[in-house]
Amino acid sequence: MAKQKLVKLKKTDIVIPANTHPKYRAEYRRVYTQVTKGTNRIMLMAADQKIEHLNDDFYGVNIHPHDADPEHFFRIAQKGEIGCLAAQHGLIAQYGPSYPKIPYLVKMNSKTNLVDTDQAEPNSKALVDFADVLDLRENGKLNIVGIGYTVYYGSEHEADMLQEAGSLIALAHKYGMIAVVWGYPRGKAVKNEKDAHLIAGAAGATLCLGADFVKVNIPKNGALELKEAVSAAGHTGVIISGGSSQGVKDFLRFTYDTIHLGGCRGSATGRNVHQKSFAEGVAMTKAMSALVYKNSTVQEAYQIYQENL
Repeated sequence: MAKQKLVKLKKTDIVIPANTHPKYRAEYRRVYTQVTKGTNRIMLMAADQKIEHLNDDFYGVNIHPHDADPEHFFRIAQKGEIGCLAAQHGLIAQYGPSYPKIPYLVKMNSKTNLVDTDQAEPNSKALVDFADVLDLRENGKLNIVGIGYTVYYGSEHEADMLQEAGSLIALAHKYGMIAVVWGYPRGKAVKNEKDAHLIAGAAGATLCLGADFVKVNIPKNGALELKEAVSAAGHTGVIISGGSSQGVKDFLRFTYDTIHLGGCRGSATGRNVHQKSFAEGVAMTKAMSALVYKNSTVQEAYQIYQENL
């Protein structure tokens, strides 16, 4: 397959959601341009695992000691190159005043990994109201660019999450923000979370919620199987979960393939950035941004990584 062409957006290329209030239409255009750096792609740095995975991702073998400090996220995001930093409202409220220029995406819902699917169907409800997000933007003077929400497609609680996600996405657009859905098939009714056809269905359902981007896991047979999800998602950009830490060059290749073989529009990367030292984490964001925003090759991105250590 030919290398995916990088499209540079003109002002008129940005499709502003129909329900965006006229007062905030320019803000939506500004936000979308900032997080995509004038492309249709996004490099999202994920910092929501403090709830999702508790301390498993931040302390232990092969995890740099810098990662034990939650401020590590913010130091990397400020010094590195990202589209936005996704974290829960409380984490942003605590550290945001010291890092006001970072583009923040508020992760509205989260749950821990303590309750297994065999014990109870996955259910994740909003931790705060949308009014609290506006408070961060308006009263906290922070650069709040959007919201994120996880929907567990196939859970018996799916309807509740869909309703909440839909309402929050509509509010985000109304006030000039983007919305990203973590779209994960999960629950006793789901026999194979990595089935390409099922992932495509979740991506298409997320389009119906109105999200700007949907974060999915890579299908079991690799990047080529993502093409069905990309097609089903339509205007909603498919981005890929980074998953557990890999070797640097392996992860750059993984990301490159999801874009150029699968047709995806970026990455949502957590552990492959923050489990490294500060210098390595910053270098990784610059390498990832080169892949996403500059259409760099794997070798070019890896050289950027090495040059920034």
